Amino acid sequence: QVQLVESGGGLVQAGGSLRLSCAASGSTNTILDMGWYRRVPGNQRELVASINSAGFTRYADGGKGRFTISRDNAENTVYLQMNSLKPEDTGVYYCIVDYLGIVDGRDRYLEVWGQGTRVTVSS
Repeated sequence: QVQLVESGGGLVQAGGSLRLSCAASGSTNTILDMGWYRRVPGNQRELVASINSAGFTRYADGGKGRFTISRDNAENTVYLQMNSLKPEDTGVYYCIVDYLGIVDGRDRYLEVWGQGTRVTVSS
């Protein structure tokens, strides 16, 4: 199992910056992709940015050029540096980690969510 602890959210004025952190513990040697998402209406998730074990990154269009995702595999931590924040970036950001686990004696791709950290950008 993998457990996540997020930190770094808060209130910032438009144009400001925040850095989110998500530290994983437990079966960290099985971690695959790490990413940040926001929950949207319909209980769906919206990609903000993700990074796989090889360091390949993906960004939602709204964050390109402003957000940078990185991971420290030695510390099992993923970061999201958010610059030039806009009011529309406001939301609860969730760290989501995909990892390989064992369920009923079989390898399974599993997913764990962090508790969420709120980002509020005032205009």
